[in-house]
Amino acid sequence: MGGDSGWAATVGRRCALHGQHATKGIFITTSDFSRDADEYVSKIGSKIVLIDGSTLTELMIEFGVAVATDATYTVKRIDNDFFESI
Repeated sequence: MGGDSGWAATVGRRCALHGQHATKGIFITTSDFSRDADEYVSKIGSKIVLIDGSTLTELMIEFGVAVATDATYTVKRIDNDFFESI
């Protein structure tokens, strides 16, 4: 990680998976990856996926992981069958 500690530090170029000769893997961070990390992953032959905090949040919401529903809305439409049966 960068100089910051905690949830907001940018993750730089780390090649732990590649260094262990892994052919695929996933790095997940709650913060961001540096441009250098993105470029490095795009150039190596391994299938390494980088999931940053924004993408992680989107996936959590999409799949309902560690989130709670705050409100739901009902959308109504005219029921044409009702009027045809009169």
